[in-house]
Amino acid sequence: MSLSDHLIELRKRLMRSAIALFIGFLACYYYKDYLFTIITRPLVNVLPKNGHLIYTGLTEAFFVYMKLAFFASLIITSPFILYQIWKFISPGLLPREKKYVIPFVVSSTLLFTGGVCFGYFIALPPAFEFFISFNNQYLQALISFRDYISLFVTFLLGFGLSFELPVFMFFLAKLGIVNAKMLSKQRRYAILVIFVVAAILTPSPDALSQLLMAIPLMFLYEVSIVVARFAFPKKNETQDKER
Repeated sequence: MSLSDHLIELRKRLMRSAIALFIGFLACYYYKDYLFTIITRPLVNVLPKNGHLIYTGLTEAFFVYMKLAFFASLIITSPFILYQIWKFISPGLLPREKKYVIPFVVSSTLLFTGGVCFGYFIALPPAFEFFISFNNQYLQALISFRDYISLFVTFLLGFGLSFELPVFMFFLAKLGIVNAKMLSKQRRYAILVIFVVAAILTPSPDALSQLLMAIPLMFLYEVSIVVARFAFPKKNETQDKER
């Protein structure tokens, strides 16, 4: 494919992804109150009695609801978007590699969803409980709806994208950039990077939240080593690409 063909193909995939996101956004915005109940549950469960969220700007709640609907639409439409990504990169792959489309879409969706669910059910509750623990008779939390959604979305997106590590390593191994031996040898540095990333992405400074993100990432790194061992191109495949 020429450069112009690649650009046309990229535009087509982006347009389809944008249309899917927009349709999902409209559906999610219609059910915004139901989504609000689900998304605020980790915080509401640890709030003191009669605690509530607030908004201070006249238009703040409206735009936060739009952000919430977009985030929900991104999760719902992620299988279709991942499929569009695959269709864009598939022309550069060998015929034997194109058979990975279904495993790619399924594994990417499951890993992203698994990361979001892990953050929602496992990591967020203790983090919010830590923050709310500062409440006392003289100090009461007045939590902004906007700030909460921004923190929520950033945290769960971080988990979702981090859980894509095995898929990312699979393609790096397929391209011959990394291999299992290299990943094993650099494990100590990878663990250091994982803890740095966990410290940046976790919303609270306590060690528990950072461990809750770092431990699954270390496990996924080990999974990535196994994936890279099977994905690294064999000698004859590399020769076929050079031809």
